[in-house]
Amino acid sequence: MCLLSVLLPLTGLFFLLSSTFGSESGVPYPVTCVTRGADLMEDGVVVLCPPDCTQWRVSVFGTGTYASVSSVCGAALHRGVLGPSGGPVRVHRLQGRHNYMSSYAHGIQSQALSHWTASFSLTKPINVPLELTSETSTTALPAAAQPAKKLLKKPSVKKTLTGGNKDCQMDIAMVIDSSNNIGQRRFNLQKNFVAKLTAMLRVGPTGPHIGLVQASDSPRTEFLLTNYTQPKELLFAIKELAFMGGTTNTGKAIMHTAATFFSQENGGRRGHPRVMMVLIDGWPSDDLEQAAMLARESGINVFLVSVAKPAPEELSMVRDKDFMKKAVCKDNGFFSYLIPSWFSTTKHVKPLTQRLCSLDGLLCSKTCYNSVNIGFLIDGSSSVGEGNFQLVLDFLAGIARSFDISDVGAHIGAVQFTYDQRLEFGLFDHSNKDDAINALRRIPYMSGGTATGSAISYTTQNLFRRTGPGRNFLIVVTDGQSYDDVRIPALTAQKQGITIYSVGVAWAPMDDLKSMSSEPKDSHTFFTKEFTGLAEFVPPVVRGICRDFTEKN
Repeated sequence: MCLLSVLLPLTGLFFLLSSTFGSESGVPYPVTCVTRGADLMEDGVVVLCPPDCTQWRVSVFGTGTYASVSSVCGAALHRGVLGPSGGPVRVHRLQGRHNYMSSYAHGIQSQALSHWTASFSLTKPINVPLELTSETSTTALPAAAQPAKKLLKKPSVKKTLTGGNKDCQMDIAMVIDSSNNIGQRRFNLQKNFVAKLTAMLRVGPTGPHIGLVQASDSPRTEFLLTNYTQPKELLFAIKELAFMGGTTNTGKAIMHTAATFFSQENGGRRGHPRVMMVLIDGWPSDDLEQAAMLARESGINVFLVSVAKPAPEELSMVRDKDFMKKAVCKDNGFFSYLIPSWFSTTKHVKPLTQRLCSLDGLLCSKTCYNSVNIGFLIDGSSSVGEGNFQLVLDFLAGIARSFDISDVGAHIGAVQFTYDQRLEFGLFDHSNKDDAINALRRIPYMSGGTATGSAISYTTQNLFRRTGPGRNFLIVVTDGQSYDDVRIPALTAQKQGITIYSVGVAWAPMDDLKSMSSEPKDSHTFFTKEFTGLAEFVPPVVRGICRDFTEKN
């Protein structure tokens, strides 16, 4: 093997490298603190970062996925795969992208970037034979030059990994108080409590993922959901948290966390419940209501843990005495938790853990946008015509676009009818929004008579096979008189938990429309003389579905 001698200004050392460095040889390639991702030509290369890169002015763009103009070692520190003492990291080359997000983590502030031509991500390499620490004082050697017995002494990584608590597969953001109000001493007690709580939650790849934000004058993201998925790493990160001081702007911290923390780019897992646990000493300095509203609308279950609540003589200083009621997912007692003092938190670890992991109690996980089943019952009779039929499909596609259609979210299905009925596609045939809407737009026009009552019965039996309280909705679109009775089939569907919206066009009689629609009739019945007027009904129908869902759930 050909070897090249490479001089690098790194703690005054010479390194001997193989000319075939990279993922195959497993020998880390030494770089400087300012080496960029764009400077590396190989994919999957393991690089060796020097110690004390936090002392350098490193440029990092993005969170989790970094623009290739970023410092590799700076990004590794930000991601949490590298400590202050340096060491090896593996660099994975990725395509360019839009909207690199900024965040603060592990002492590194990353910047936002609208677009870059290439990206990279970082992981910890396994069983890398070359390590660098701040105590390094001798020449580092390639793997081939290391004594074999030293490699054999390394423990198996797989043995140290834990899968996590499979009964608590939540994404949990912890917002802790780092204001002057709590002070350094109680801040340390808070860290001990959070450490005990995370230990009982048992993080892991198939268990809960935990990230953390500090609340002060401005919120600071300390680590994201996927930075630490092993208990020992997470506990060390909590131990290293530094007190900030400042005002108790809890509302600002909730807003920050709700807006960015649970995105897939930041490690949020699709289909996993979102939980935000907010710790507060005393009372907040800012308003919580708007931030909590954003969290609820985003499907985030906000728990507020109040420690050392305001004493009666302090109440006059509290800006909003109902801040707890306004902050939580739902003011039902489940999402609010009171602890008298930071000196008595241990006994509260287990009951609070049970609440955070209680899937059935997480009422805010499900919103109308990601939980409803919507069936479209489409009149394909001869009086509609090919052109108007396309306008009907446009109207229904507009409704569908408003919902988060996925395998774990909302679902749509469609039935077309004349005298006969045809199941165009079922509620669970398409697992993403684009496929579902494309299937809707491709429905071919049938042409024939109008038997709306039989079509409602057919749809009740063949489309809504899975039930869910307040989650099944049927939108009937018709342009004329039905040749059969619509009232009995509609009542039967409603008794089975299906909420019906009737939308009439042209010659559709109002008596038929109101006979089909759910109560209250006025808010579930729509009529327009022209097919071009259907588009105006998209917003009120969507609002109505969400209103019905909220009232029944």
